[in-house]
Amino acid sequence: MHTDLRVKHDIEARKKAAELFGKGRGYKSVAKELSMPRSTVRKWQQIWKAFGSEALLSMDGKPARYTYGQKVVAAKAVVEDGMSKGDAMARYGIMSLAPLDRWCRAYRKGGAEALRPKPKGRPKGSGAAARPLTREQQLERRVQQLEAEVAYLKKLRSLAGRGRI
Repeated sequence: MHTDLRVKHDIEARKKAAELFGKGRGYKSVAKELSMPRSTVRKWQQIWKAFGSEALLSMDGKPARYTYGQKVVAAKAVVEDGMSKGDAMARYGIMSLAPLDRWCRAYRKGGAEALRPKPKGRPKGSGAAARPLTREQQLERRVQQLEAEVAYLKKLRSLAGRGRI
């Protein structure tokens, strides 16, 4: 059976945490009871508050994908309209506080354009620029071409002499 290594804590720990959150317990006491890092349980509590137990239990470790529009609307709501980050997470379907924080920083710095997707990979033409060949290099290349032609013609002549062509 294959185990997904992206998920660090099993479903039972998340079930127990959701149950304790439902009873009104805070992330510190839940973390202590489950013997888990506070930061992890705090993230779980944010997800539980925003989306409920189902979202917390269905976490699979894969990072969520968000559209440019979702990023802009959520960042604008937090930065310009003063919405709390938890409310923005719930309203716009953002599963983690970390990307929302990044989007808000980028939005403050460069506006909506800062949230546009960046091109992936190495830019075209980023390699070394081809220098024009020197006269010596041009002649060397021409000699190689002529030598290849001569070798081809010799092989062709020898095959024709044997009657294979």
